[in-house]
Amino acid sequence: MKVVLIVLDSVGVGQLEDAKLYGDEGSNTLSNTSYAVGGIELKNMYKLGIGNITDIKGTPPNPNPIGAFGKSKEKSKGKDTITGHWEIAGVVLEEPFKTFPNGFPEELIEEFERQIGRKVLGNKVASGTEIIKELGEQHMKTGYPIVYTSADSVFQIAAHEDVIPLDELYRICEIARKMLVGKWLVARVIARPFIGKGRNSFVRTYNRKDFAVEPPYETLLDNVKEAGLEVVGIGKIEDIFAKRGLSMSIHTEGNMDGINKTLQAMDEVKDGLIFTNLVDYDMLYGHRNDPIGYAKALLEFDERLPEIIEKLEKEDILIITADHGCDPTTSSTDHSREHVPILIYGQKIKKGYNLGVRESFSDIGQTVAEYLKVKTLRNGESFLKEILI
Repeated sequence: MKVVLIVLDSVGVGQLEDAKLYGDEGSNTLSNTSYAVGGIELKNMYKLGIGNITDIKGTPPNPNPIGAFGKSKEKSKGKDTITGHWEIAGVVLEEPFKTFPNGFPEELIEEFERQIGRKVLGNKVASGTEIIKELGEQHMKTGYPIVYTSADSVFQIAAHEDVIPLDELYRICEIARKMLVGKWLVARVIARPFIGKGRNSFVRTYNRKDFAVEPPYETLLDNVKEAGLEVVGIGKIEDIFAKRGLSMSIHTEGNMDGINKTLQAMDEVKDGLIFTNLVDYDMLYGHRNDPIGYAKALLEFDERLPEIIEKLEKEDILIITADHGCDPTTSSTDHSREHVPILIYGQKIKKGYNLGVRESFSDIGQTVAEYLKVKTLRNGESFLKEILI
């Protein structure tokens, strides 16, 4: 008996009530993307009821979905990857992680430079693709890593793989991770390696690595592992949860590789949790305001969905959700404060059941915990009894 939990990174389904506080009024990643490209026909997610959750041009509501469907509010403060994933797993943050809209304090940067033995470039809020265009050539000449941040609580370090080898870049990130605590607490330090010969050919690679702060208390992953069940993290799950609560971690190179690795894990895991993050929506398209690419990635997942469904055994459950929004049609290139979709399928799941609007992402984790018969989470209300046949 296992649960396959797939996070479509940033596929939000409409602004939350407090979106105005985050500058995200009007955001609806899935709906706005569909209208921006003239329609998206998500044939397989239609069967599960995705069109019943939000208005999608090309994918109407389904009068007879084969799964349960709904959406959820985010109870935590914030709209970043860690906050979203942690809440799914039962951790609600009362205070958002600290952000640095004007760059990092000079005293922090000076101490960081001292510890790594190099000067740094940048130290400002920037798009990851734009800052390597701007400073990549200077970085190659000087060997100085590029430091930048965003609207999220992140300390990002970009370096060309031929200038600062991956092992050294990861070591530099580990130094930053140890520094960024207390008054300088940052949720994630992110290694952002890139390749290319000049500003017009620089591209980021899938050798990205996140160094996250640890969750403040036990998560769904911890509880499932503690119960003696398998917990497989696919994609950046290991990074998000600081390597905690996992029996196996599998690195991926893009969404299709993530689906391949999920299918493989489904063959190998009999009892437990497979937790997959598919990051391309966010990393490649949302942050770059590319609705065409975003729509294409949605269609690619939709085409592969039957493979996942066919591998589900009688007792298995599939849950598809998201961690936040990143609307590629708005002027912002940052995450957006949105509801996330909930699609659930399995032979034991009621067809066409409408979960409505849940009050916390943690309802998902609590439901998984109850289904797998592991320790109850600190947050969230299980909807298991509502959806079981």
